[in-house]
Amino acid sequence: MTARKTPLYETHVKYGGKIVEFGGWLLPVQYAGILDEHKAVREKAGLFDVSHMGEVLVKGPEALEFLQKLVTNDVASMTDNKVQYTPMCYPDGGTVDDLLIYKRNNQEYFLVINAANIEKDWNWMKENSIEFDVELTNLSDETAELALQGPLAETILRKLTEAPLEQLGYYWFTPEVLVAGKPVMVSRTGYTGEDGFEVYCRPDEAAYLWEAIMEAGQPYGLVPTGLGCRDTLRFEAALPLYGHELSAAISPIEAGIGKFVSLDKGDFNGRAVLDEQKQSGPRRKVAGFVLTGRGIARAGYPVVYEGRQIGTVTTGSYAPTLEQNIGLALVEAEYAKVGQSFAVEIRGKNIPAEVIKKPFYHRKGK
Repeated sequence: MTARKTPLYETHVKYGGKIVEFGGWLLPVQYAGILDEHKAVREKAGLFDVSHMGEVLVKGPEALEFLQKLVTNDVASMTDNKVQYTPMCYPDGGTVDDLLIYKRNNQEYFLVINAANIEKDWNWMKENSIEFDVELTNLSDETAELALQGPLAETILRKLTEAPLEQLGYYWFTPEVLVAGKPVMVSRTGYTGEDGFEVYCRPDEAAYLWEAIMEAGQPYGLVPTGLGCRDTLRFEAALPLYGHELSAAISPIEAGIGKFVSLDKGDFNGRAVLDEQKQSGPRRKVAGFVLTGRGIARAGYPVVYEGRQIGTVTTGSYAPTLEQNIGLALVEAEYAKVGQSFAVEIRGKNIPAEVIKKPFYHRKGK
């Protein structure tokens, strides 16, 4: 299958982005370098193209009832213009995907799903919608998305809009606002552990908005940023990545995001299994660790204790902000406690590691 291009592909080439294939899309992994871009987002701001993400509109008299059955979080607790993070599970508790839900009103919700899961999610949603009076529309090809992330994101975006961004709280959105003269939807969300905004727009206006934001951010040190630093940033904040910390074989409870599983809201896909895991404790857990010996852990490496494999690394990397080699691993629950020692097998050698508290990084301020 030929890899797809986002509306910003030519813009990435113009800015010197190193293009790689990711989940069927041609996207920049880096521009000036992953470490420099990572540091820019932590200290100033970075601009990401996340137009490859999928979007689904859910409308109808039973939109809420449908979503309550579909996802694990309590959608009924949302108010208009609120954003909610939630896993979406199979009946066996495995994770179909993790997504964002934007509530426009009681009968209309905008869902943002992972790019690599668009077809799978769409089929799963359609299958589950049969018994509800709802209409689903796949807006993935009609929507582009830019993510402006970093402590100076508000300062930069404020130059391009009259919207009161300072009043937009974390995980809230404004459905219609002008940015650089273009009608967009803006949310105060992101996937880096920093303050920031996600801007949803028409694909044919994405390049114009990219240039406008870059120009507005130039005095503040804004840089274009790629997939490489997006992963190191979300990893330091211990935000799960589907296919690593979450999958059809890993439940939200095992992944350590049980706070997004609401057992009080009634029935939903996977409820019985997730309830049992919450009550009795999961057999496996995602733990954070730091390597105390030399080496970098990578996804798929075995985690061992006294010669026996007790788990597998799900993500591992050098953490630029912490200046440590750290990782996340799905291990047997009894070995997931802070302070526990084990080893990560790296190229045939057992490198000592110790479980540490997640997230590895907390931002300061708003």
